[in-house]
Amino acid sequence: MAEKLQNPRLVQITFHTLRHWKATMEYHRTRDILYVKQLLGHKSIENTMLYTQLISFESDEYSSAVAKSLDEARKLVEGGFEYVTDMDGHKLFRKRK
Repeated sequence: MAEKLQNPRLVQITFHTLRHWKATMEYHRTRDILYVKQLLGHKSIENTMLYTQLISFESDEYSSAVAKSLDEARKLVEGGFEYVTDMDGHKLFRKRK
């Protein structure tokens, strides 16, 4: 693959590289270090913290959506949106971009 794409860095990708990427993305998505610790199976939070030092949270932009019915709310949750609050009889949801 590295030869075909003419990218020698692809040879450097290991299982640990993919594990680190997954942990970083999960932390970025959830901002829950204890969840990532459990996901990785670490006994010590210090080991898990190594995965979060390189990530930058400069862009905290959200998409928002409004659900007027239970079915709409269910579809939003299934689509990765999280519930925020009720307003004027409607449910507000958000999802990181």
